[in-house]
Amino acid sequence: MFNIVSYLLFLSVSSYIIIDVGRRCYNAGKHYLNYLIHDADLCLTINRILLACYYLINLGYIALNLTHWEKVDSIEKMLSVTAVRIGYITLILCVLHFMNIFALYFLRKNLTIK
Repeated sequence: MFNIVSYLLFLSVSSYIIIDVGRRCYNAGKHYLNYLIHDADLCLTINRILLACYYLINLGYIALNLTHWEKVDSIEKMLSVTAVRIGYITLILCVLHFMNIFALYFLRKNLTIK
């Protein structure tokens, strides 16, 4: 019983976080990419590809996370396991976000040098 509640809690919270962060990054990414690249069509294409990759990586992580779930037999364990799993996905999102920002920044730097 606790496992099912834990799954549902994890899926609902992580889905909300993933969709909200994806939407915010997509909307803010339009302006950031336009600032870096100065080509509206290319910016839109890159932004859509980044959003699709973002969702695919997160869906894969959630699927893997659910397959390696520990047995939960108490409320304390349920909250602990769920919080740790949500914390991992949040940290992964932060790392991916900053990797994208740095990659685009260095790409822009290399494009302006040439």
